[in-house]
Amino acid sequence: MEVSYASHCSYRIRCHMVFVLKYRKCLITNEIFDFIKTICLGITERYFLKFHALGSDGDHLHLLIEGAPRYSPSRIMQICKSIIAIQVFKQFPELRDELWGGELWSDGGHIDTVGDGYDVKAMEAYILSQGVNKHQLTIHQFASP
Repeated sequence: MEVSYASHCSYRIRCHMVFVLKYRKCLITNEIFDFIKTICLGITERYFLKFHALGSDGDHLHLLIEGAPRYSPSRIMQICKSIIAIQVFKQFPELRDELWGGELWSDGGHIDTVGDGYDVKAMEAYILSQGVNKHQLTIHQFASP
């Protein structure tokens, strides 16, 4: 990924973020995930963030985000979590009943900085593989030596 430029600086700030649904409920369907992608396009235009990858396993959301130095990583997380939650509840009001308290996300989350080169490619591949049945999660029979 290339260096970005602002009026008085150049930067390359990338973070991997994970937002977990409240009560770890598996509620992110393909329809909701596609809607979240469109929300992220709006966030990109308004807050000058770039979403390089999004992935979901149904009960959590992974994002690879590039942000400007005007926002701290925790502020980026706050922006994304709040806007996504508001818009998702407007579009899918039945989710409030599933989540009892009306909150979409659990408190907190995970933020990890992503380095240049292989780290970015590996992280993108990991995020995009979310929601896919994984071979390593199956139980295998091994022959005794």
